[in-house]
Amino acid sequence: MQVKYQVEGGDFTSAGYASSQVKKLLKQLNVAPKVIKNVVVALYEAEVNIVAHAYRGVIEVELDPQKITLVLEDEGPGIPNIDLAMQEGFSTASPAVREMGFGAGMGLPNIKRNVDDMQLESQVDKGTRLTLIKFFNA
Repeated sequence: MQVKYQVEGGDFTSAGYASSQVKKLLKQLNVAPKVIKNVVVALYEAEVNIVAHAYRGVIEVELDPQKITLVLEDEGPGIPNIDLAMQEGFSTASPAVREMGFGAGMGLPNIKRNVDDMQLESQVDKGTRLTLIKFFNA
């Protein structure tokens, strides 16, 4: 099963829509609550990153009997230093984004903690691709 969601940069009123829909889908499929929680936390963090930092993005969700794969690809400024971005507390969020309560620098580390596999690729001035895998038996 595959589902795709469009995400617009700067649209904080719609941030979380994809993670909410995926949560409903996983519940309908009787996925374990702990796995659902992990997936939703990781997806919400990644979705908000697109809204906060990119111009637009796409979230592709693929489900098979063993796992969920999430691919988030955006058009935006990219991440110049992925190692630095993975450090807790590091953030490039604008003051406006921080005033809304986002941009604490916990997103990427929190995503990594909640999935079984995370691949992050980015090109400055082009965008970022984040691939997340969570196994249902984990």
